[in-house]
Amino acid sequence: MENRVRQRLTREDWVRGAIEALQERGADGVKIVVIADRLGVTSGSFYWHFKGLRELLDCLLEYWEVELTDAIIERAMGFSGPPEDRILDLMLQVIENDAAAPDHAISVWSRSDPTAKRVFERTLRKRFDFAGWMFRQTGLSDRQAAIRGRLMVAYLTGEFSTGLKSNRRWRDIVRDEFKVLASPAA
Repeated sequence: MENRVRQRLTREDWVRGAIEALQERGADGVKIVVIADRLGVTSGSFYWHFKGLRELLDCLLEYWEVELTDAIIERAMGFSGPPEDRILDLMLQVIENDAAAPDHAISVWSRSDPTAKRVFERTLRKRFDFAGWMFRQTGLSDRQAAIRGRLMVAYLTGEFSTGLKSNRRWRDIVRDEFKVLASPAA
């Protein structure tokens, strides 16, 4: 994150800084001083927005669930084209916006933090359920839709780790992989 000297930071700036720290250093590496340094401010600035580190961590989880899951689901629900196009649009949006970037770090963190575990499991369930629903809308059976939905969610989570977006043809690659996911049931 670029340094922001003499600019008033928002809670979201701190949350995004915490997400970056979590991705780079793990949960134990999410420290107020580290994030403040990245943001180019003193750690005292933190206390204008949060009572303590736990509140920041809770806001990080809320941001991940609401902004990087619920908002994407809401947008996809409002998609007015064919069901197959809705799936492809969601896949492209997730990759384009790096929406799955924090997933692995939150998964690891959820193994040692009960709050992170609850949010991780709830959010993953939302993703699986919605992905399954999207595939059912294409005419697949409940079983096939659930399987493909899980595969899509796992694929999107994993593709961030592969650096797919650094390939200038990433959109074509996603389209090709979508065709495999959406192909008629075997």
